[in-house]
Amino acid sequence: MNTKVVRFIIFLFFNFLALGIGVVLMENGPRTEWYTTLNQAPWTPENWVFGAAWSSIMLCFSFYMTKLSYEYDFSDKKLITLYSVQWILNISWNYIFFNQHQTEIGLVSITVLWLLIGYFTFNHIKQLKYSTLLIAPYLVWMTIATSLNAYIVFYN
Repeated sequence: MNTKVVRFIIFLFFNFLALGIGVVLMENGPRTEWYTTLNQAPWTPENWVFGAAWSSIMLCFSFYMTKLSYEYDFSDKKLITLYSVQWILNISWNYIFFNQHQTEIGLVSITVLWLLIGYFTFNHIKQLKYSTLLIAPYLVWMTIATSLNAYIVFYN
């Protein structure tokens, strides 16, 4: 099998695994009384948008990481470390915010994740050129998600 396909499948697997673990850790959080009674931002999307957005984002991010892994050695420690930190932050935010109701710690976590995605985006733009568009949905969505978390912190 082509190594590009194998790498893509690996990233796709781990990205969707992160989504699955996040869903389990949030324990139906968006439908709980705690969340639904919070003062939420007027721009908060409908619940179905989150699943559609995350699925699209992780598909694009898998392509992006596959391309990026060819610019660097696939076993590059820095690349794997940053990807792993992104993975852990993505999962842990669900637990921190929805399960533990720690909105302030969630804001710190999601802000660090947003900065990390920004790093992935802008640090590799010269090497990946137009392929950087593959990570743009992740950065845009993290900007929205961070603003939603911030709104909850500041207005509740």
